[in-house]
Amino acid sequence: MLTIDHVTKTFFPGTVNERVALNDVSLHLDEGDFVTVIGSNGAGKSTLLNIIAGKIAVDSGDLLIDERSVKRMKDYQRAAYIGRVFQDPMAGTAPDLTIEQNLALALRRGQRRGFRLGVTRARRERFQQELVALELGLEQRLKARVGLLSGGQRQALSLLMASFTQPRILLLDEHTAALDPQRADLVTRLTKSVVERDKLTTLMVTHNMEQALRVGNRLIMMHEGRIILDLPEAEKQKMTVAGLLAEFAKIKGAALDDRAMLG
Repeated sequence: MLTIDHVTKTFFPGTVNERVALNDVSLHLDEGDFVTVIGSNGAGKSTLLNIIAGKIAVDSGDLLIDERSVKRMKDYQRAAYIGRVFQDPMAGTAPDLTIEQNLALALRRGQRRGFRLGVTRARRERFQQELVALELGLEQRLKARVGLLSGGQRQALSLLMASFTQPRILLLDEHTAALDPQRADLVTRLTKSVVERDKLTTLMVTHNMEQALRVGNRLIMMHEGRIILDLPEAEKQKMTVAGLLAEFAKIKGAALDDRAMLG
């Protein structure tokens, strides 16, 4: 379904600032896989998501969605296939537009946008039905500007918008990291619900190892631009945070604590 085939990416090649962000990375996700991605800062996690989304071009290797190479597609062309939620709650929505206007834009992701009325009565009814699932009362605030919402409300709305058209791939880039624990837990629960309901193929980057173990059916660990650990569902269910740290230490040959790992 999603195949990353021997992808390499180096920033500032040939300079003193040269940095290998991805080093011969290969990864395959089957339809409906929910893969969590952990690793220290600079491991290549966000670069991996940016390459899938088309924000960054690969130096070598290939990227396929449904067995079709998309590495030469621009990000706006891939938008029909990909939904994404960012770490910053401000990044995934238009703050000066209303909730219903934001949802109308999300509904037309990857399509040509003309001058037709963005919010019809039928669409408004659909938006209300979708918002009920968030359990935040936003279905009663369709005409409220999104900039007036709390961070947790905006991130929940971003999640709904990213999954609105049931994209082939959902990318979650540390989407709960900027929230307080209570709201982070809410968005995590909503994430599990949306992914399971729509059977979305999902890649979620997180620094929270407990969260990485709690959600999804597979876990990968990255370090220095490589995938160094890939746990299928059966092994993931038995794994603990202490076990992950031990695996990292065994692979890299050095002991470290969760502070260093989450760095």
